[in-house]
Amino acid sequence: MTAAPVTTAPPPAGPAPAPAARRAGRRRPSARHLALAPLSLLMVLPFLYMLGASVMTRAQLNRFPPPLVPPGVDLTGYRELLADSEFPRWFLNSVVVSLAIVASQVVLCSMAGYAFARLRFAGRRVTLALVIATTLIPFQLTVIPTFLIFNELHLINTLGALIAPQLASALGVYLMTSFFQNFPRELEEAARIDGCSRWGVFFRVVLPVARPALAALAVITFIYAWNDLFWPMVAISSKENYTVQAGLATFQGQHRADWPQIMAGTVLTTVPVLIVFLVGQRRFVQALAGAVKG
Repeated sequence: MTAAPVTTAPPPAGPAPAPAARRAGRRRPSARHLALAPLSLLMVLPFLYMLGASVMTRAQLNRFPPPLVPPGVDLTGYRELLADSEFPRWFLNSVVVSLAIVASQVVLCSMAGYAFARLRFAGRRVTLALVIATTLIPFQLTVIPTFLIFNELHLINTLGALIAPQLASALGVYLMTSFFQNFPRELEEAARIDGCSRWGVFFRVVLPVARPALAALAVITFIYAWNDLFWPMVAISSKENYTVQAGLATFQGQHRADWPQIMAGTVLTTVPVLIVFLVGQRRFVQALAGAVKG
């Protein structure tokens, strides 16, 4: 038994590549990186101080000026926050409200965006312009009629009052409409030729391709819903129905504030936002890059 001869491909013509040199050149910091590095550090400093202040004692935080670096690690603020307050209940309320808003906005805004971008019906452009125009109206101007409507529906002081006003948004409709306007029609036409219905095209062909836009919408919606403070303070009056943002606001009184618990609660409140952003970061950047190119 003889071994088969081994043939090797001839080396490419021209000068030999130097990958190590190219990698070293790419890693070399440019003037833009050197200029952005101090700005990045400046933006991270408040978070680092919040993290350090959450492990300081009450006496250290009430000192003036307070220390910039914690002398030690004291977890009293975390223990009191989790054991003596309703923070776990507020955290669960925020999770329920935020996930419900994200799910409804992803479903409703994608359907509305597809209808505005692909379907032809009377008044389509006028309706889309009116929807986009509502982004110019601050929510503070509509808070009184919104409160009166939900009061008539007996939803005030319930989690439904926090979810219902944000089931869909003009920003989400505009984002999805812009994405579907650039969606290739050839994919839809091929699916229709294969016998797929309009709903089948939407769920089986369009939505899988629209995952970057849907992820961007989900990240934006979650951050907004999680950090909302104004409407929960208006619509909720009982502490057991507070969200984390509204609950933490009660730790700051007129004459004194419980800074260890506030800092510990703020750190724990920031964690879900970081997780959601890190999970959807790649899709989020893809959607923004596609929007810029479009």
